[in-house]
Amino acid sequence: MDAETATGDSTDLARPQRRLPQALQHRSLLTGVVICVLLGLLVFALPLVMPSVDLNTQDPTATFSPPSWQHLMGTDAFGRDMLSRVVYGGRTTILASISVVLLGCAFGTALGLIAGFFGGIVGFIIMRMVDLLLAFPGILLALAVSAVLGPGLVNGVIAIAAILVPVYVRLVAGATAEVRHLPYVDAAVTLGSSAWRIILRHVLPNVSPGIIVLTTTWLGVASLWIAALGFIGLGVQPPTPEWGAILNDGQNYITIAWWITVFPGMFLALFVVGVNLIGDGLRDELDPTLARH
Repeated sequence: MDAETATGDSTDLARPQRRLPQALQHRSLLTGVVICVLLGLLVFALPLVMPSVDLNTQDPTATFSPPSWQHLMGTDAFGRDMLSRVVYGGRTTILASISVVLLGCAFGTALGLIAGFFGGIVGFIIMRMVDLLLAFPGILLALAVSAVLGPGLVNGVIAIAAILVPVYVRLVAGATAEVRHLPYVDAAVTLGSSAWRIILRHVLPNVSPGIIVLTTTWLGVASLWIAALGFIGLGVQPPTPEWGAILNDGQNYITIAWWITVFPGMFLALFVVGVNLIGDGLRDELDPTLARH
């Protein structure tokens, strides 16, 4: 009998894909999916059917035009079409947020698995570095990293991802330490499986539900922080549209051109609400300690 046979039931503990049809019956999860799908269609599919529009074309005769059939979301201080800028700005914000959580998840999960499985001096050093990073407020750390690296979308993504790494490390290390002492892992060790094979085949699948929930939850937070960096000028640089940068452009004209801030703010709020609802639903479905609804 080999290690895979002895531990064959280990991966059965975490197969979220088997629960997908049942999970979609969860009201919060389904509502969040619907919101995010509709936003995704607007942001990524609408430009395919929209007439070709230069996002930076200025029309001095149409400055501060209110929403109309010609400009469904009005125009800004330079006469630029707000619908086009909000839609393309949503691409920037959402893709940057996804990049943030993917980077934070990749590095944080790897370090957490190492710290939780191997422990010892390596785990001690990793966890003490995590404690040091968590001692700083997240947004303050992001601002500090952005100030060091300089303004720009890529630097903003790196700065916010640096905040997420210790969060993932703390979660994954704790879950890995629990799984490490389960009988099927001890059996795999006894039968001679390599450490990395055990980690990838038996440990990672069992800590993945927590990673999925954390990733979904932090996707909304990451979008807010991407928008915040754009709002204060440390994220996307003009004239590239991005929801936070558009909000910054419209703050001085809120009394005479409300649409410049309302529409990107509404899209951002819907995205955050949608991913948070998905996160709540996934937590209810993937956490066995919570009651099913």
